[in-house]
Amino acid sequence: MNERYRNERAKLDLALAMIAREARTNTIRSCTGLSDDRIRKLCAQYFTHRDGRAVRRRRGKSPKQLARYVKNAPHQLQATTLMHLMLTASLLTIRDTNDIGAAWSTPDVAVGVAFCRVYDLYQVIHEEPLFGFEWAWSLMLALATGDTLAMATCDRCDADYLFDRYALDFHVCPACEIRTERRRRPGARQFANN
Repeated sequence: MNERYRNERAKLDLALAMIAREARTNTIRSCTGLSDDRIRKLCAQYFTHRDGRAVRRRRGKSPKQLARYVKNAPHQLQATTLMHLMLTASLLTIRDTNDIGAAWSTPDVAVGVAFCRVYDLYQVIHEEPLFGFEWAWSLMLALATGDTLAMATCDRCDADYLFDRYALDFHVCPACEIRTERRRRPGARQFANN
């Protein structure tokens, strides 16, 4: 009986934590197993007004556009930060040379709790976070599959960074790109002049 109560309490605590971070219902359901109706009731009961304003509830499917993570150096840098935090929290694992995969078979309460900690730390590291909770969650799922996004090593500083397997990669991490103020993503005109 006590174990069952602890499990139910852990699910409710995680659901409340994820609602506070504006997670979508399907993301909360995937980690907690709670029904959509129960999640909506929790939101209505505990988050109608927080600090004088309602918690924003996002509708629809989680974002899936992977290009957002690598569209420019600041986005790529913050996505790289998230990737490293997920690796440190054992949400992701390095399988082969720079091949990343999930350290879990299906999301559960432990994965959800660890992810909330990762996201909170990401917000501390980056004063102006470019990715909301759902974008960060989608990044973890994309890295877990290992299909499009992967890890590479910078030729200048040997730091590992996130990159798109199907895009040009000049082997320069976003931190080096920002530091040197060099654009490695030239426009069409720049390609034509070369």
